[in-house]
Amino acid sequence: MKKILLSLGVLLANFAWAQFTTGTVSLPTTSMTVKIDTTPTTVTLTLTGDSNSMLGIGFGTSGMASGADGFIYNSASSRDYTFGGIGVTPTADASQDWTVGTNSVSGTTRTIVATRTLAGGAGDFAISNANTNIDIFYSRRDGNTTLGYHNALRDYATLTRSATLATSDLALENKKISIYPNPAKETVNFKNADNIKSVDIYESTGRKVKSVKIEGENINVSDLRSGSYYLEITQKDGTLSYEKLIKE
Repeated sequence: MKKILLSLGVLLANFAWAQFTTGTVSLPTTSMTVKIDTTPTTVTLTLTGDSNSMLGIGFGTSGMASGADGFIYNSASSRDYTFGGIGVTPTADASQDWTVGTNSVSGTTRTIVATRTLAGGAGDFAISNANTNIDIFYSRRDGNTTLGYHNALRDYATLTRSATLATSDLALENKKISIYPNPAKETVNFKNADNIKSVDIYESTGRKVKSVKIEGENINVSDLRSGSYYLEITQKDGTLSYEKLIKE
């Protein structure tokens, strides 16, 4: 059993380093662009479009069918929405899981960058960290940023993804930080732990379970249930990287 877990851990550790992107995709019907980037724990949405318009991205192939999930830029503060059907104004989610880091305007173009966990919250469309396609529908309310009907400016798209290797991963590789043992029962040790500021531990779904500050060269994981986890490692210089941990 231990050999099986070890083999699985090594295989998953390789995937833990991978990150994926759609690249910047033009959405010609609305003169918008979208880019979706994922890490083992988070998804980042970059959306551009007319600065004086409502801009919306929905996930899945069902369009505005009841229960569909979407991100909508509008004059209200909410960004996380659930659709109630065609012709029904979307409803802001009780839990706003998207965090907007950038909302800037250059000329007549608005750029919005927002992040959330891969799974999001209740009712959100889960996005995997893989090179699978992402189906979206999108819309723009021309010349009006108030939440409302999108006129005829709407369409569907399928976004393809490819793997990337973040510069932060390369930095961590060069500094030769590694974890052991893996699988682990009670303690995880870090090589070159003096370069690490903190470690966030996530379940495979993207839900954070704990944050740990490194004191010495190891952390205690005895309180974790058996299963697969991602360690998001923040170094003292601000770079990030990821390791896969199998907890026995």
